[in-house]
Amino acid sequence: MTSSRRASTSFAPVRSSGLTRAIPVVLLLVAAGAVAWWIQLSRGLGITGLNRDVSWGLYVSQFTFFVGVAASAVMVVVPYYLHDFKAFGSLAILGEMLAVAALVVAGFFVLVDLGQPGRVMNVLLYPSPRSLMFWDILCLGGYLAINVVLAVTTIFTESRGLATRRWVRPLVYLSIPWAVSIHTVTAFLYAGLPGRPFWETAVLAPRFLASAFASGPSLLLLIVLLLRDKPGLDPGPDAVRVLTHIIRYALAINLFLFGVEVFTALYSQVPGEVEAWRVTFLDPESGVRLWMWGSAALSLVAFGALFVPVVRMQRRYLAFAVALVFVGVWMEKGLGFIAGGLEPSPLGRVPGYFPTFLEVTIGLGVWGVGALVLIAGIWLASTVRSAQAS
Repeated sequence: MTSSRRASTSFAPVRSSGLTRAIPVVLLLVAAGAVAWWIQLSRGLGITGLNRDVSWGLYVSQFTFFVGVAASAVMVVVPYYLHDFKAFGSLAILGEMLAVAALVVAGFFVLVDLGQPGRVMNVLLYPSPRSLMFWDILCLGGYLAINVVLAVTTIFTESRGLATRRWVRPLVYLSIPWAVSIHTVTAFLYAGLPGRPFWETAVLAPRFLASAFASGPSLLLLIVLLLRDKPGLDPGPDAVRVLTHIIRYALAINLFLFGVEVFTALYSQVPGEVEAWRVTFLDPESGVRLWMWGSAALSLVAFGALFVPVVRMQRRYLAFAVALVFVGVWMEKGLGFIAGGLEPSPLGRVPGYFPTFLEVTIGLGVWGVGALVLIAGIWLASTVRSAQAS
């Protein structure tokens, strides 16, 4: 109780950022991304920085990262619905909206990576149970449907002041293994590939989940801290405190598993694994070296900062710390891990990979689409919660 009072008195009011002023900028990004994508459809994937050896780059990396952001929604949905933690009331709606936006972004990155979007229908028209991509699309589609239903139901019941529907609880129970499955299957896409020592580790799936449960709640907490003065979006000190603990524990597990991988590779001195880590972190020809070092540095700094009481109590400091967590995980999963796993090639070649201007523009456009979905979700959540409070 004492810590809650301290937290409530330490949070200083900050002016709202103004979502409406961000919409023109987001629309501009979407328009630029659409033009760049049209150029890619006309000329092919040759406009990207991909090559014969590094066939997965920015698009697939962003897909991987946002699947994790979507999976992290269970970290606020489960306490609210199953454990009656009312402090997560506004966070539950935002968490569901964030999951929907993240899945939309992940789906769009798959489309732009295919070169020809119609090819995605081959997975549905000619399903292959032996294909991990088939199961990945099945899991993502199911999880998207679950979060859309939960978000619509929550908005409907809260706007009318009704009790939570009875069938929501079984759906939340179903969402728990489904959230784990979408990122586990994504991890299996990499861990199951032969000849890629950087990915061939049994702890890849749990590390994917740990990093997701750190980055997703970090983005959610950053949103509510920046928009806390917007009606209906103030989560309260208890929700902020609990969500901060979730981020700390998840980040600690992620860093521990990363250390386990480093120890196993370097201590065992297996040539393939040692070479993969050397190229990824030390080879100047590798295009991901700075991304991986930057991710490690930001994650360690953020982890240490979140254990400092003044950082957890002051809103601006906490927002900066969780932003470091989000950016740190994004630098690894959003580019470094995927492209780094493809270097060196099975023949020992280090081709290097650097995203092109058009590639980055398409990526920003996809981010813009997700931002529009998220802005709409924030507006709905703010409207519903403020109306309920009044």
